[in-house]
Amino acid sequence: MSEQTQQREADAGRRVVVVGAGMAGVQTAVALRERGFTGTVTLIGAEPHQPYDRPPLSKAVLLGTAEGSAFDVDFEALGIEVRLGCEALGVRPDAHVLVTSAGPVPYDVLVVATGAEPLRLPGAEGVPGVHLLRTLDDAERLRPVLARQHDIVVVGAGWIGAEFATAAREAGCAVTVVEAAGRPLAGALPAEVAAPMTAWYADAGARLRTHARVERVEPGHVVLDDGTRLPAGAVVVGIGARPATAWLAGSGIELGTYGEILADDRLRTSAADVYAVGDCASFPSARYGERLLVHHWDNALQGPRTVAANIVGAGTGETADAYDPVPYFWSEQFGRFVQYAGHHGAADSLVWRGDPSGPAWSVCWLRDGRLTALLAVGRPRDLAQGRRLIEAGTPMDPALLADPARPLKAATA
Repeated sequence: MSEQTQQREADAGRRVVVVGAGMAGVQTAVALRERGFTGTVTLIGAEPHQPYDRPPLSKAVLLGTAEGSAFDVDFEALGIEVRLGCEALGVRPDAHVLVTSAGPVPYDVLVVATGAEPLRLPGAEGVPGVHLLRTLDDAERLRPVLARQHDIVVVGAGWIGAEFATAAREAGCAVTVVEAAGRPLAGALPAEVAAPMTAWYADAGARLRTHARVERVEPGHVVLDDGTRLPAGAVVVGIGARPATAWLAGSGIELGTYGEILADDRLRTSAADVYAVGDCASFPSARYGERLLVHHWDNALQGPRTVAANIVGAGTGETADAYDPVPYFWSEQFGRFVQYAGHHGAADSLVWRGDPSGPAWSVCWLRDGRLTALLAVGRPRDLAQGRRLIEAGTPMDPALLADPARPLKAATA
């Protein structure tokens, strides 16, 4: 009997249910078919829209240059059943049953890919004119706000806050960004790396207020804790996100400090036959010696391949390689293309490549002479080469690395 025949027989009758119709969920369903899985695949999404990609929401969709960002996937041709407007309410692992707003859904294998949900601004719930930006509906509600060129206050100078502020300035809005910390991207980058980015706001005509906390939101105004009243035709909140896992309460599936599902290095959860992938799950990284919770698109693209390989392999007794990617993300803000690869720690040493006041520069993080992470602003070649060097664990020469004219791949020890 051939290996393919054995796989088909092992898959026959197996039911895989994927919860979450974003990038991670869709890619898991597609990867199963690409690997020859012949059982049933059901994709469940809480929103009524056809599954769509999220990055364009803060760019093309928001500015009206695109109507949507639906995935170019022929689910019917792939034999993937898609159930939309169906919310996951709980799971009973012992019974292998997913509880949904449309009733119970039995499964043989469950994949949780429910992503992350934005944090809400305390005290601003229900106040007119306060917006989040996560879903297609959010973007469509904000699009006419930008078109009317309102005064806009953005709460939070993280990645999403900067991207929205960029779009709002492109639309001609007056923009004030309010950040509780002393600099942008305080939770993501050390002070010396984030400091040059402060000037980007003013260069784009946006006001950045640091060390500023929101006391309350009133119709038409945001009131800061020092009494300052900022005019606000709309308020956009971008103060972070948490894994969308509250619906797993009582399931016995182990969660971490931030509510993330604690997956193993094959993205299996603590419950039998339940996997977790994307923004909702953390995984142990042998490369970095710690557990990583990665809220970025590339993680939602790569993780499904490991999940699919393990599901298919379970039918034949094979196990996929451990999931240990070099994290990667990008951000387009204020006319700059910012990319980051890897994962840095506070003890890692910094090496600059280029002048951070200029249009193109990079920062490298080193640990024991090896590259752990790299931030590139307008230097995509640095990023591409750096990502491969991190993956390979290649020893680097810090003195050579500091020369921005030297390719990264030529700065090895």
